[in-house]
Amino acid sequence: MAVHGTTEATAVRTPNRGLRWLRRNIIAIAGLCTLGYLILPNIVVMVFSFNKPNGRFNYQWQRFSTDAWSDPCGVADLCGSLGLSLQIALWATVGATVLGTMIAFALARYRFQARSGVNTLIFLPMAMPEVVMAASLATLFLNMGIQFGFWTILIAHIMFCLSFVVTAVKARVMSMDPRLEQAAQDLYASPLQTFLRVTLPIAAPGIASGALLSFALSFDDFIITNFNAGSTVTFPMFVWGSAQRGTPVQINVIGTAMFLVAVLCVVVGQLAGARKRSKRS
Repeated sequence: MAVHGTTEATAVRTPNRGLRWLRRNIIAIAGLCTLGYLILPNIVVMVFSFNKPNGRFNYQWQRFSTDAWSDPCGVADLCGSLGLSLQIALWATVGATVLGTMIAFALARYRFQARSGVNTLIFLPMAMPEVVMAASLATLFLNMGIQFGFWTILIAHIMFCLSFVVTAVKARVMSMDPRLEQAAQDLYASPLQTFLRVTLPIAAPGIASGALLSFALSFDDFIITNFNAGSTVTFPMFVWGSAQRGTPVQINVIGTAMFLVAVLCVVVGQLAGARKRSKRS
């Protein structure tokens, strides 16, 4: 009887132990499943970058090959559109980051009459569909007689990315402790010295996150670019056009390279943060 009772108690404890483990790790399991679901398309793109299709479409695995990696610019106009997208994304990031940082500081530090209205206008591009903003900008350029091309795309991307920079920088500025700047002033620091040595380093993570987000949004934007590009072809527009005629493997190569660069930046940032924390401790 004692042995039978011990067996029953063990059987009861085992499911309870499994349930407790599941409850403790359910968030981590859900996070890993979500991360795997998000990374799965990138893995498919990476795998098919080593494919050698028989026809024009790279949708079915045929045989392993590194021909596309050895000649990523083998398709006409592919690297040209890629360079154009990188150039637009870089300049759009610079413009949106500079303007967005100034707007964020103004909204967070100063009180003026139209402050609530500016806050509403800043959030509108994030709330409205991209097609609405794209059509509005295209109408504006047409009414002003501006020829569509590089500059219209750049202006449209700056306008689109501006809201994201303001949101990121404003959140960082509002969380800053004003006593740090007051302490610098008490130590006879000039306003410029206080900004460069205290305010700017503290706000730098928000500025960097807004800049990185702007670059990513500008580089892969299609809707706004399509409305305001004219005959100019960026990399997303090249991918969309080539998908109708046949998707070359080189597109998968470029996508894989961009994904690996993004992962490398995240890893380097995490390692740098961990190194800083270890030095402080």
